[in-house]
Amino acid sequence: MIVSSRILAFGYRAVAALVIMIGIARVSGLWTANPSWSSFLYYTVLSNVLCLGWMVASAIVTLRDAQREGWSGASTPSARGAAAVMEAITVTMLIYLFVLTPALFTQPGAYQPFTLTDNLVHIITPILVIVDWLLFVPKGLLRRYDPLLWALIPYAYLVFAFGCSALGGRFAGGTRAPYPFMNVATNGVGGVALWIVGLTVALIAVGYAFFGLDRLLARTGREPRPAG
Repeated sequence: MIVSSRILAFGYRAVAALVIMIGIARVSGLWTANPSWSSFLYYTVLSNVLCLGWMVASAIVTLRDAQREGWSGASTPSARGAAAVMEAITVTMLIYLFVLTPALFTQPGAYQPFTLTDNLVHIITPILVIVDWLLFVPKGLLRRYDPLLWALIPYAYLVFAFGCSALGGRFAGGTRAPYPFMNVATNGVGGVALWIVGLTVALIAVGYAFFGLDRLLARTGREPRPAG
């Protein structure tokens, strides 16, 4: 079932967009005299920007539908698009929690995980997007192959990051790789490939978990389900 109230959906999406924007501003230093523009080379920040754009678009569509059809009902730019964005930001949260943070605890330096800024972009934004999907996006509209298509978003980032590095671009601290598991110099080509394969399997598994939940919620809410 979904919450068929465009008043609640619009309010939630407006607040969520504001929170996501604050997280992006904090992690990139947009409110300081010297913003860290290199932050926008990272999947974390780019996926948050994607979520911000989606949440703003969702709020606009909700307001438009309310003016046309009234404040009762569900609104989204695309149920399949909403799930794709949710998968993209879930990747951010899971890699942070299960890949990056454990490694950071063993590395020297002043960086501390789970600060307010880190929590905003790695944990709070994903939760906001997942809750939006659960509460306000119609269910039963996903296709069986959608979780495979969702993997194209992080793969597009891999192409971007490796291409940037190959062309001489550098990430924070002058590193040639944005994340440790993508560092060919330390892991070797084979090691990086194994990381990518393992993460691909994991993200597709998560995608099909979302797909299964979508079908379950569609049956529970008695919403129409596509034949595919």
